[in-house]
This record gives sequence, C-alpha cells and structure tokens, in this order.
Amino acid sequence: MFKVAHLSCGYTDVPVVKDVSFQVEKGQRLCILGPNGCGKTTLLRGLAGILPTAGSVKVQGVDIKELSARQKSRRIALMSQLSTTYFTYTVYETVMLGRYAHQKRSVFLGETEKDHRIVQENLERVGMLEYKDRLITELSGGQLQRVFLARVFVQEPQVILLDEPTNHLDLKYQLELIEMLKEWVGEGERCVVGVLHDINLALSFADDILLMEDGAVVACENVKDFDLSLLDSIYHMDVQQFMQDSLQRWKN
Repeated sequence: MFKVAHLSCGYTDVPVVKDVSFQVEKGQRLCILGPNGCGKTTLLRGLAGILPTAGSVKVQGVDIKELSARQKSRRIALMSQLSTTYFTYTVYETVMLGRYAHQKRSVFLGETEKDHRIVQENLERVGMLEYKDRLITELSGGQLQRVFLARVFVQEPQVILLDEPTNHLDLKYQLELIEMLKEWVGEGERCVVGVLHDINLALSFADDILLMEDGAVVACENVKDFDLSLLDSIYHMDVQQFMQDSLQRWKN
C-alpha cells in the first residue's frame, strides 16, 4: 500500500537520509526508532513530500511526485509533536482546516454539509465535540493534541505520518492517542508510519520496527521477530538491562 524505494533527502546537497527502502501493507503500523540526529524527522518530511527527494514514495502504486499538493494531502497526512499555538481558531475551525484538500473553494467559505458531518463525527471520535466552540489556546496539551488528531482524521488520508505526537503528553494521553490511531488504521485502506520517542510505546504500537542510524536503515522487521539487542549498539547503552531494571521497581 505504501512503498518507499531508494529514498534519499536532506537540506543541502549532502543527503541526511540515504537510500531508504521499505513498504507498509494495509492496516499495518510501522514505527521508526533511532537516536537523535539519525534522520527520523527528515525521513518523515521526505515521505510527506515536504523535502525534495531522490527515489520514490508511492501510495497504492501512485508516486506522490506526480500529484498536486491537494491530491497529495488526500493520501498522506503528517502529524507532529505538540508545539506552541499562535492562532486563535476554535476547536471546530481548527479541525475544519483538515478538509481543505477536499474543498473546491477556500476553507470555511467552501464548507459543505459533508464537511460539517465529518468534522462533527471526528470531534466526537476523539472526545472533543463538547469543546467545539472553545478557542484552542484555552485547551490543555492533551486536549490540543486530540484536536490535531481529529484534523488529521478529517483529511481522510490513506497514510498518516507521525513525528513524535506523544511528546510532552502525560501517560494517559499518550495511550489514548495510540489507541485512537490503532482503531483508525483498522478501518479501510489505511496505514501508519510513525516516529515515537518512547521505545516501549513504539514496541506496543507497531506491527513492524524500522531501525535507523546515520540516515540509513539498520533493520526493518516484524515487532515479534525484532532483535532487541540491536538497540544496544544503536543507542550505545545496554537498553534491555535498563528496561529490566526499571521494571523491577514495580515488582513489590
């Protein structure tokens, strides 16, 4: 469904991401792990078509380089980690922005009854319908990230790219966000590719793990077969021992 072949990209003539290839099937969730600076976010930007790339990124056989910005937005959505908000839209208006790719006129002016229904349904889905008239500057971090998730859902993409969306969220909100994404990806022709900072969260969410180092793929395996010892060499520490020591604190 989502196929990446020999992808290289960066911000100068020297690529940060080098010759990355992988594919994700319908209903699957792939998580990208690797140390800071290894190219995870750059890879996501290349996959989203934000950066110029060498190689190909295809959604159901269509190369995104052949698509207009609107067409691309109907296939791929990027959700980033929580950041400072500088605009004062309501919750409803913020989510409606996700319908832009489907509207013939400008956003808000081109809003249809279908757009309204889809926004309402997804606000309800993420538990934020009762806040639809509230300004997003008045929300907590967890509430705001749920609004941004609803905005991604109403975009109706086939692929959601996640760039550490649970960063800065309390554990409860992290788990809620992950469960909503699991539910979404199980409906129709959809898949998720995400970067999650928390290794345990990534291992519990993913069907497949892609491990990166210095902009290249070290391994890409099903999570059940993933060799955890690879994490030690990538992170330059005994990750398994650290996790096991941490777990002992809960065994009382």
